[in-house]
Amino acid sequence: MTDHAFDFGGQRLLARPSGALYWPARRWLILADLHLGKSERMARRGGALLPPYETQATLDRAETEIAAVDPLVVVSLGDGFDDDAAGRALPDAVCARLVRMAAGRRWIWLSGNHDPGAICPRLPGEQQDEIRDGLVLRHEPVPGQGPDISGHFHPCLRLAGQRRRCFLVGRDHLILPAFGAYTGGLEITDPALAALVPEGLAIACGARALPVPVRTLRRA
Repeated sequence: MTDHAFDFGGQRLLARPSGALYWPARRWLILADLHLGKSERMARRGGALLPPYETQATLDRAETEIAAVDPLVVVSLGDGFDDDAAGRALPDAVCARLVRMAAGRRWIWLSGNHDPGAICPRLPGEQQDEIRDGLVLRHEPVPGQGPDISGHFHPCLRLAGQRRRCFLVGRDHLILPAFGAYTGGLEITDPALAALVPEGLAIACGARALPVPVRTLRRA
């Protein structure tokens, strides 16, 4: 896997091809929008019946990232669960796996619009916003209050006819792609994302992290 190193808010960061963000100076691994339990939530609400494997697939990818960078801290930037009930309904085996993944490191669960309540009491970790070295970690970017690192929008782009998840890096906001297996995305041409990051860099996920100027993509 080939990362892409870039500077944001005075810090050197690594965009991982998986969609995870790594902060080497602090040994922080940052993930956005895991949406664990999405298939359970959709079935409970009478929606489409999805194969109930998205939680395992998402945790497989997260476990691979943890093994690769051995972080001291893992941060979930909100919407770690598809709703509060999905968090409480996680199977015991999933909770046990998360406990093992968190062993020997700090785990932070930020709340999002999908999971505003407390984290599942069976899981390790804390729930609080984080400010480190002038960077604010939050679920959703706040105009005029950067530099911040966030998720929420699930940014994506089109390259060579393919839709790919991407990081979106501007002067004030760094928006991570959704890490969850069954998550959709919002194209960076959308006015909401164009207003937050009018200029900057999109970093596509895939076999390698591929940087593309935002201006080039929006002109296309």
